[in-house]
Amino acid sequence: MAEALNKGEVDLADPASTLVLLRANAVVGVTGFFAEDGKTLTSVGIQCAVCHSTVDDAYAPGIGHRLDGWPNRDLNIGAIVALAPDLTAFTEMLQISEAEVKKAVEAWGPGKFDAELNLDGKAFRPDGKTAATLNPPAFGLAGVNNHTWTGAWGTVSYWNAYVGNLEMHGKGVFYDPRLDDAEKYPVAARTKQGHKQDKQDRITAKLPALHFYQLSLPTPKPPEGAFDSAAAEKGEALFNDKAKCGTCHVPPLFTEPGWNLHTADEIGIDDFQAMRSPDERYRTASLRALWDIEKIHKGGFYHDGRFATLNDVVKHYDGHLRLDLTDQEKSDLIEYLKSI
Repeated sequence: MAEALNKGEVDLADPASTLVLLRANAVVGVTGFFAEDGKTLTSVGIQCAVCHSTVDDAYAPGIGHRLDGWPNRDLNIGAIVALAPDLTAFTEMLQISEAEVKKAVEAWGPGKFDAELNLDGKAFRPDGKTAATLNPPAFGLAGVNNHTWTGAWGTVSYWNAYVGNLEMHGKGVFYDPRLDDAEKYPVAARTKQGHKQDKQDRITAKLPALHFYQLSLPTPKPPEGAFDSAAAEKGEALFNDKAKCGTCHVPPLFTEPGWNLHTADEIGIDDFQAMRSPDERYRTASLRALWDIEKIHKGGFYHDGRFATLNDVVKHYDGHLRLDLTDQEKSDLIEYLKSI
């Protein structure tokens, strides 16, 4: 395949090429199951890696060494869902039309997914924008308490069980009585998603090993030249003093050791996404690999990418917390953030 690619003899848009790659187990996050003849594709399975891994493009764009824990910010999950020939799983669960389902999922865009749609049925924010959030990095989670964008869902192990059972509809057991709240989670309460008890459980036994593996994934270190060292040194002093960043983003975790949640008012943004969570708060996101906006933070910062650049983030807090940072201080602070 590599030799043919070099010669320009492979059309990666050709389904036949996809079959070859699937047989070679060369598609990150996707497994193809073939009939005994080895040629007929009978079914396709997806793993955590389909959203939370990518490649380093070492060979060509989209082709390279696997990078586990890096969010796939190019994958358009909603567009793939909309192509499904049968959407009754969504129409029956959400009690809306197929056209409404397609409108909801097609609005997500690349790198985003709405993990609470199946609970509260809220496809859009009050301002008309999608309720989907960015796929988060899955590395650098060791020592961090709450692991999702918003409050008190639990650790990565909780989320693995949640996604495996309620999003990917695997066979297993899932328990969360908080989802019985018919006012907050009308869809989940009606469909009893907090009390899933399949006779065959193929998920629970996999949770411990998956949890350990994810916690072992280190935060990628910035490559040489990714930031200005002298400016970063000045920025570190600002981070821990005048800019007040270190108050919540406590080094070296860069989130609070303990209950790392805050109200929307505390961080100066709207509360829409927070109110969809059990504690109605936002998590203090760990500051990880901020130097990379090509892959890891492609699509912006915060849960919905509302801040396109680190400069936008710093300007937001400078105003919200009345820090009165100079332009040079903002620049130095950004260089330190890129060094983390």
